[in-house]
Amino acid sequence: MTTFLGILGPIGWPELLVILGLVLVIFGPRRLPEIAESFGKSIRKFRSATREATDEVKKELNDINRDSPEAPPRDSDRT
Repeated sequence: MTTFLGILGPIGWPELLVILGLVLVIFGPRRLPEIAESFGKSIRKFRSATREATDEVKKELNDINRDSPEAPPRDSDRT
């Protein structure tokens, strides 16, 4: 099964300009700043949520490592 981008291929500058032109025609120049602002807010919220989740996982891993007793030596470590 191929992925969606595998079918379309990479998106370059000409494709982005066509997409931007279509958005401008569909929504008009008055709504474009509103759309860009809401898109920016969504990106910021996503980054914040990702950062919080990463910090929480790191904190939990540090707590587990700190609370766990030293592991006994393995057979391969003994000489």
